[in-house]
Amino acid sequence: MEVINDFPYNVREIENVFIPMRDGKSLAARIWLPEATQDTPLPAIMEYIPYRKRDITRGRDAANHPYLAGHGYVCVRVDMRGSGDSDGVLTDEYTQQEQIDAVDAIEWIARQAWCDGNVGMMGISWGGFNSLQVAAKQPPALKAIISLCSSDDLYADNMHYMGGCLLGDNLSEATVMLAFNALPPDPLIVGDRWRDMWHERMEDSGLWIDKWLRHQRRNEYWSTSSICEYYEAVRCPVYAIGGWADGFTNTVFRLMEHLEVPRKGLIGPWGHKYPHQGIPGPAIGFLQEALRWWDYWLKGKENGIMDEPMLRAWEQDSVPPDNSYEDRPGRWIAEPSWPSSNIQEQCYLLSPYRLTPLSSDSEPEHNTAPTSMGLQSPLSVGLAAGKWCSYAATPDLPGDQREEDGGSLIFSTDALAEPLNIFGTPSLELEVSSNQPQAMLAVRLSDVAPDGKATRVTYGLLNLTHRDSDAEPTPLEPHRTYRVKVDMNGIAQKFPAGHQLRVSISTSYWPLAWLPPKPAQVDISFNHCVLKLPVRTADHHEDGLTHFEAPQSAPPLDITNLAPSQHNWLLHRDLATKESTLEVVNDQGCFRINDIGTEIHRGAYEYYTTVDNDFTSARGETKTESSFKRGDWHTEVYTRTVLSCTETDFIIHAQLDAYEGQYRVFSKNWKSTIPRDLL
Repeated sequence: MEVINDFPYNVREIENVFIPMRDGKSLAARIWLPEATQDTPLPAIMEYIPYRKRDITRGRDAANHPYLAGHGYVCVRVDMRGSGDSDGVLTDEYTQQEQIDAVDAIEWIARQAWCDGNVGMMGISWGGFNSLQVAAKQPPALKAIISLCSSDDLYADNMHYMGGCLLGDNLSEATVMLAFNALPPDPLIVGDRWRDMWHERMEDSGLWIDKWLRHQRRNEYWSTSSICEYYEAVRCPVYAIGGWADGFTNTVFRLMEHLEVPRKGLIGPWGHKYPHQGIPGPAIGFLQEALRWWDYWLKGKENGIMDEPMLRAWEQDSVPPDNSYEDRPGRWIAEPSWPSSNIQEQCYLLSPYRLTPLSSDSEPEHNTAPTSMGLQSPLSVGLAAGKWCSYAATPDLPGDQREEDGGSLIFSTDALAEPLNIFGTPSLELEVSSNQPQAMLAVRLSDVAPDGKATRVTYGLLNLTHRDSDAEPTPLEPHRTYRVKVDMNGIAQKFPAGHQLRVSISTSYWPLAWLPPKPAQVDISFNHCVLKLPVRTADHHEDGLTHFEAPQSAPPLDITNLAPSQHNWLLHRDLATKESTLEVVNDQGCFRINDIGTEIHRGAYEYYTTVDNDFTSARGETKTESSFKRGDWHTEVYTRTVLSCTETDFIIHAQLDAYEGQYRVFSKNWKSTIPRDLL
């Protein structure tokens, strides 16, 4: 990363201002102001998230916002209602109140003397979600957005559910927000009312996992803020960015296909990170790319960015399987529009243990003597799956698939005679039956090297009760045959000559996805079972592509490390009790932010346990600890959440304890039982 110290504009920082909302509440904001605005107003860029501008995101903000401000933009980093130093209580994600507040904040920014009336919105993850959602509200001053690592579909393509299956990230995300919502504002910003604000948050923000588990199927709760329900409401230009190791990549494809505004898409090899900090690499000069976007849409500079292809992506080369990568070898590819005429569907017929390519000019033939194979996977399948969304801080990518494949049905091609390039979303069509009314399938596409090592390329999940609808799932009739389709996540991948394609199918994928109520045997009937791959023509070249510059940023935040961080994934297997536990450690150590003097320690710990083949033994436990200290101000917050189940119910236990100095000043416990809804 190249650190830039000199910029075209001198920048001054305003540590905090309060932005008034229409209901009398105020949102806290930090502003980076080019000094030129004293004479000439400039466009503004807003980032709007609940992760504490004053301290927790201060390091990331220091790298991003002074850089953009130094190139002639007023950057405004806003704490959402109920977070950081803002008023109120945050009661859920992506609420209408959140979006209304953003509209008010944009209107306020546009009215300031330092703003020329043109505002952009940019953010990653939550900030990427609400950039899309606020764009759909059409505030007049919002002229363009950059949305990174986000989703347009809160139910089907988010950290809660996938293919109608409950994701393990539903628990971990709820844990993250339970901890964040219990953190106090800074007394140096809000004054003596900090303690009342803190206690109000802890008392009223609620246990979000309870809400999310009470909406196990697609309904209005999810659709209200899912812009896939109303793409036409987005009227400003959109730059959508994701990474293959991230959980939200499919959004980029859908936005390119369905939006009706000027738009660009970019997908790199990265996890859940800004692309100039992207891991796996190669990282790119994202801030320079963002400036090109803002210069075009907020300043009217003709820089050619909209003459370039609509969608660019990193086509990954084959690599041996590993739980983490510094870099993924490959190349940038591009398509002028999406869907692309350069992508052709290639079908492969499934037969016992084999994948056979079908010619593109003929329909797949029915097997003359259809056969079937049964499958009931052990609960160990999924322990090498990695995380639904890689945060690139731990070894959280999928490992060698051979052990996973031992509990799965596998179907492989012969060694490829020539390289195969795919770009898009693969799918698998199957005819299946089950001996239980509820069952799931996890489908994985892997690259198998000549030495037998198998690297997962992409995967998909399907709760078979959601085979026809996420809104109205229906039980399976035992032993009845159904035709189903399992969509896999989008990918750009090159399979070398001499390698094999492998499809692996399992009936569990713990703990990436929660288990069905009881073991189920799923039979696959080989009657027109087809793998469909989006194959990209090999003679399509990108020689004229504009190259991304090397990563740059403003100078890093000045901190003093006080205790080291620790990140790891650990697998514990007790052969006597037959208990298996996946332990995830994310201890962020302790550091002091030197310019404000605050010492911060944060840690999160996750445990996912099963016993033998008992599906009701599935248990997830998460713990967090957070400490803020400066002078005589010292607060600590501890949370613990446990999710367990029976065949009929989910059971939640949670607790929150807060300390001021050595005294516990708040404690709250939750317990709820929520019926399983075909899940």
